[in-house]
Amino acid sequence: MSRDDDYAEHIGKLLHDERLSADARMARILIAATKWRTEHWSNRMTRVSTRVRGGPFEGMDYCVNAAEGAYLPRLLGTYEGELAPVIEALRQDPPDHVIDIGCAEGYYAVGFARIFPNARVHARDIDEVARRRCGLLAKANAVDDRVEIGGEFTGEDFAAFEGLKTLVFMDAEGFEDELLHPDRHPALRGFWLVVETHPGARPGVTDRLIERFKATHEIQRIDQDTPRGTLPRELREASHLEMLIAMWEWRGQPTPWLFMRPKASQASAR
Repeated sequence: MSRDDDYAEHIGKLLHDERLSADARMARILIAATKWRTEHWSNRMTRVSTRVRGGPFEGMDYCVNAAEGAYLPRLLGTYEGELAPVIEALRQDPPDHVIDIGCAEGYYAVGFARIFPNARVHARDIDEVARRRCGLLAKANAVDDRVEIGGEFTGEDFAAFEGLKTLVFMDAEGFEDELLHPDRHPALRGFWLVVETHPGARPGVTDRLIERFKATHEIQRIDQDTPRGTLPRELREASHLEMLIAMWEWRGQPTPWLFMRPKASQASAR
């Protein structure tokens, strides 16, 4: 049975699932059909190349599967495009160390290692499969000598980077609420931070982090935006619906980012 047959069978079951309301059935069918179409485009494009087509990490060989979420927007370079201005600002004044907490398969860890050629990246994830993929991705992009991969990162681990020019990049499905406490871990006061918050999992977490860091950091909230970017020819010649489907990131709810830069007094103390 082909993947197309698998999706068709799944959609057929959803269509006749009387346990769900008609609205819920249609919503799930829409998601399934959209994922089927993105898989089609992923397969078509990777047969040509696994290189990222655009965005901040253009040219990266994205030769592993995504540990979670949508593969295709990463390959296109439109993934989390709302962060592109932040990443460009960081390129103008690159860190010496990047701590990537919740690194998954390494899209950002390896991407940062490529655009910050003098930085050492400390990629951390509790999932063994994700760490293995991150290692493969780092090796494929010839940055494995500067990407150090490990498991759980604790608050006490921040102390090793105190006084160093450090970026904390974090996407850890709500764990940011437990880990990011500058009162408990003073080294955080001098770090740059880019943090995806998860109010769906931890109600109020975005505001709590702003409150914790507002004395020491300039804080910019970055909300999810409609993806933008220059698409490859295959998609530019497709329908508008196909273009929109290709850039869908499989998000079910808002996950606002916080970009936090140390205030002058904290930066000078590093």
